[in-house]
Amino acid sequence: MAGRVSLSLLNSLVRGNVIFRSKKCLRKSVVLISRCKARSVSSSSSSSISAAQPDLSSHLAGKTYADLYDLSVRDPETFWGSIAKERLAWTKPFDQVTDCDLSSGKINWFLGGQLNVSVNCLDVHVAKDPDRVALIWEKDEPGTEERITYRELLEMTCRLANTLKSYGIQKGERVAIYMPVSPMAVAAMLACARIGAIHTVVFAGFSSEALAGRIQNAQCKIVITSNQGVRGGRIFDLKSTVDKAVKSCPSVRHVFVAKRTNESVPMGKLDISLDEYVFDYTPGDVFGCVADIGWITGHSYVVYGPLCNGATSVLFESTPVYPNPGRYWETVQRLRINQFYGAPTAIRLLLKHEENWVKKYDRSSLKTLASVGEPINHEAWEWFHNVVGDGRCPLVDTWWQTETGGVCIAPLPAEPGAEIRPAMAMRPFFGIQPALLGEKGQIITGNDVSGALCISKPWPGMARTIFGDHQRFVDAYFKPYQGQYFTGDGAYRTEDGYYQITGRMDDVINISGHRLGTAEIEDALDEHPDVPETAVIGIPHEIKGEVPFAFVVLKESATENQRAVVEEMRHLVATKIAKYAVPDHFLVVKRLPKTRSGKIMRRILRKVAMQDTSNLGDISTLDDPSVVSEIIELYSLDKPLLKH
Repeated sequence: MAGRVSLSLLNSLVRGNVIFRSKKCLRKSVVLISRCKARSVSSSSSSSISAAQPDLSSHLAGKTYADLYDLSVRDPETFWGSIAKERLAWTKPFDQVTDCDLSSGKINWFLGGQLNVSVNCLDVHVAKDPDRVALIWEKDEPGTEERITYRELLEMTCRLANTLKSYGIQKGERVAIYMPVSPMAVAAMLACARIGAIHTVVFAGFSSEALAGRIQNAQCKIVITSNQGVRGGRIFDLKSTVDKAVKSCPSVRHVFVAKRTNESVPMGKLDISLDEYVFDYTPGDVFGCVADIGWITGHSYVVYGPLCNGATSVLFESTPVYPNPGRYWETVQRLRINQFYGAPTAIRLLLKHEENWVKKYDRSSLKTLASVGEPINHEAWEWFHNVVGDGRCPLVDTWWQTETGGVCIAPLPAEPGAEIRPAMAMRPFFGIQPALLGEKGQIITGNDVSGALCISKPWPGMARTIFGDHQRFVDAYFKPYQGQYFTGDGAYRTEDGYYQITGRMDDVINISGHRLGTAEIEDALDEHPDVPETAVIGIPHEIKGEVPFAFVVLKESATENQRAVVEEMRHLVATKIAKYAVPDHFLVVKRLPKTRSGKIMRRILRKVAMQDTSNLGDISTLDDPSVVSEIIELYSLDKPLLKH
């Protein structure tokens, strides 16, 4: 997120322990471990681009963005060392800033030092201003928010930490957290960090089988969950899912159960009930990242980032369209949110609706807008910037990954008055040295070039290993391009030296020998004014090798003119890319299959396009599984009509 430096710096120093499903080479769920935890500078209090100047430490004061970036890659010891000494509360000072070798996957920062991220998130702020609001819990029903001060969050964290210790959890042991977005979930994460336990936060939409796999991989001894979850007006059971999962997890000794609803649930011999707390309100700056804490964005920019900076963080439990498409902006008005950080998929969902759902609410508190999760297309960027932000708020398209811990490439920070280009990540963050590599492993120099996006030097926020399998970590990230961290993404470096993310390298289609990212085709399709969202996948072709298949969502006003819109989209792709890039198939659908976090489940679309729907796999993470049968039915009806 943009700021004097942005919360990105925090995540160059603070890394949570997370579970994720990675690239094709990582077929199992894995736990990424980071041994360094710290804090960074606060978020911006100004909305102007010219104000986005770094305020890192007294040693670095007065330097320009260009000077700071140059120092961060040329002399990382001085850059990160001075920030870490001044901005963090250390139990034991570090002796050496860094000892890294990317070719062997050796990543060490702040050697000899000891600190506790929970102390940096809570205690340091309680000592100065205990009644400052730490969290605003935006519950599912509008107008029922609860506010939690730093003192209350510290008390909750300490109680839970002591409970974990009393039940035998020691430093280095693993705890699974399977909870809805709530203060108790944040306290659970901080409690684990406080006692040195490793937490794996599992998205509360995963099935019992998926949860069990993550518990087994980490050999968790404790699971912390809730009786139920509430989202979009619907209640879903969590405890019963955990009950099924732990049957195949012999490592689990206890299951702690918090109450989100008043519904009683069966309690077994492993189960221990947790009590709720009552919260007060104190005014403070409000940071609104609407991600689920089960994903890395929630780790970094809902919990650790804002709290380490002493900010007030919003916990958003609901959905963008509950009870109506104005939910985000009603929340902005009611909570006076200053920074709003959301996913492009959510923005594309909302721009299908009338602008009045945005404009009827007061959004004058907004200072900065940002997108995260995937490249944002131009139409969504323009709508977000001009309709939501009234054209006055800087909008930054951030690029980073679970493995990087925090933002790596973003338009801000930058020099005063520096331009922000729509739908482009643009500038590397401090300490990040991007490189583009060719198919033969050569570094591609110059500008106006494309290649595999790598990072040439280590930075404090990166993952250190995969729990229990360091060689797998090395093979996945450092073997593909010797001496480089391979991101798995492709990128284009413009004539001006800015970076444009083109999408996953494994989302590249080879059409008659032409390699083309599906994101590039989607971006061209999304420029049609009647098309808020598309998803393109590749399917086999006897002659061309592969061809694109486009799933298209139309605005309601255009549903009667499907054929005309499809023809116009073909022309758009042919004009903006090339004729060979025009999808062979178009299927107009009402909606796309998305997880509760807004991610499009492309493997489902690929199964539909391949007419292989007999075994769809686990679809429990979908926000509404009924969308699958809906798309299958549309395919059977419309495929002959819309085939190119």
